[in-house]
Amino acid sequence: MRFYKKYDNGLRLVINKMEGFLSASAGVLIKTGSCNESAMENGISHFIEHVMFKGTKKRTAFEISDHIDRIGAQINAFTSKELTCYYTKSTGEHLENSLEILSDIFFDSVFDKEELEKEKGVIIEEINMSEDTPEELCLDILAKSYFGDNCYGQTILGPAKNIRKFTRDDVLNYMDKYYTADNVVISIAGDVDVEKTEKFIEEHFASRFTRKKSCAQAKMKIDKPKNLYRCKKIEQSHICFAMKGFKMDDDKIDAFNIANFILGGGMSSRLFQKIREELGLAYSVYSYGSQYKTDGVLDIYAGVNTVQRDLAAQAIIDEVRRFKKFGITEQEFLRGKEQMKSAFILGRESTASQMMLSGKCMIFLNSEYDVKERLSRLEKVTVNDVLGVIDLSFDIDNAATATVGSKRSAIKIK
Repeated sequence: MRFYKKYDNGLRLVINKMEGFLSASAGVLIKTGSCNESAMENGISHFIEHVMFKGTKKRTAFEISDHIDRIGAQINAFTSKELTCYYTKSTGEHLENSLEILSDIFFDSVFDKEELEKEKGVIIEEINMSEDTPEELCLDILAKSYFGDNCYGQTILGPAKNIRKFTRDDVLNYMDKYYTADNVVISIAGDVDVEKTEKFIEEHFASRFTRKKSCAQAKMKIDKPKNLYRCKKIEQSHICFAMKGFKMDDDKIDAFNIANFILGGGMSSRLFQKIREELGLAYSVYSYGSQYKTDGVLDIYAGVNTVQRDLAAQAIIDEVRRFKKFGITEQEFLRGKEQMKSAFILGRESTASQMMLSGKCMIFLNSEYDVKERLSRLEKVTVNDVLGVIDLSFDIDNAATATVGSKRSAIKIK
C-alpha cells in the first residue's frame, strides 16, 4: 500500500506500507547539498548535518543517542551533492519514537557555540581522512576536473578553512534558505500504520515549519574538461576519467546503466577482464554513473602501479575506444540487463532502500515511485537502445582526467 500527501505549506509525505515486514525506515530528505553552496559556503550542508545531532532544547547529544539505543533503533544522516537526509530504522512499534527524535533535531537543535567548535575538529579530521584516502581524493579531483569549481565540482566536505569560520548564524541563515517546507520530503517504508503515522507527521512536522519557500537552486556552469593531478608520496597511482552521462530522469538512463555494467560494472566487465585479468595492471578497476537532477557523468577509476601508470591509462583509453567503436554482443546485453533487474528487485527487499527510492523520486522528480512501471521500462530496453547510448556517451577522447600519486604530471589522452 502506498500513501502520498502534500500539505498546504508544500511539505510532502510518502508512505510505503510493506506487508510482512516488522521494521520501518523513516527519512527526512532536504533538497540541498554541496551543489547549492557558494564557494564561501562550501561544506556547510555537511556541517549542518553533523551539528544537528549535538543537542536540542530538551535533549543533550548523549540523550539523543541514548533514546535511540533504548528503543533498539538506529539513527544516522548523510550529505551528497544534491541531498541531505536524516534517517532512522526501528521496529514498527517504535516508529513514532524514531520520528519524534527526527522532529526534535530538525526543529529544535540549539547549535550551541561550544558544541559547534568541537564538531569543527571532527569534520576537519574527516577532511584529513579523505585526503589520506587516495581513491576518494582522486574522485573528488575528478569532479572538479569535469565540472569546474562550482556546483557538482565542489567537494561535499568543503575546505577546512571554511569549516573553521562557520558560525551559528551561518547555519541558521543557510537553513532559512533550504530547510523549508516545500524543499522537504518525509519518506517512510515498512511496518507502518498509515493513518496513525499521517496524523503524527501533521503534528510533529507539517505544523511546525516557519520557513515555507526555499531559495532558487544554484545554477551550474560546466567548464571545459581538464587534466588535474595531486602529487602525493604513496605506493600506487590512482587514475580517473569522466565523460558525459545522463541526468536522472532521462529516458535513456536504463540503457546507459546496462552499458556501464558491461564496460566496468562487474567482474565480467570489459575493463575488469582486460585491465586486471589479462594485463594484470590493476587490482581495482571499475566504472560507474552518477545521475543528478540537471546532469550526469560516467566515471572510470583504477588503482595501478606507478611505474605502469601511463601504460594502464592507455589500456583503459584503448578499451573504451573499442567499446564505443564496436559496441556490445547480444550475450553481454542480456547479462547486463539481468544484473540491472536483479539489483532492482533485491533493492526492494529492504525498508531502508524503499524509503530512499520513494523519497528521492518525490524530491527530485515530484512523482511517486512506481515499482511495476520501473521494472516494465527496464524490460523494454533493447540492445539497439544500449548501442545508441554508447554512441552518445563513452567519449574517452573528450574526457576529463584526474591523477593522484608520486608522479608530478597528469595523465594525457592520446
